[in-house]
Amino acid sequence: MNWNKWMRQTHRWLSVVFTAVVLANGIAVAMKKYTNSMGLSAVGTLALLFLSGAYLFVLPYAARWRSGRRAG
Repeated sequence: MNWNKWMRQTHRWLSVVFTAVVLANGIAVAMKKYTNSMGLSAVGTLALLFLSGAYLFVLPYAARWRSGRRAG
């Protein structure tokens, strides 16, 4: 598996983990057992999701730049 496929798969799994963490946070708030570490786990997962998403967003532009083609 090459780097781009690995990053896409990681991004997909991070989105699943983020969804689960947000649901767990909602349940904890409803049960009045919310802690700051639970909130930080959501923020940490979101940060990783952002970084992998930013990488995937820039990928087509970087490929175009490396190939020497210009837009416009």
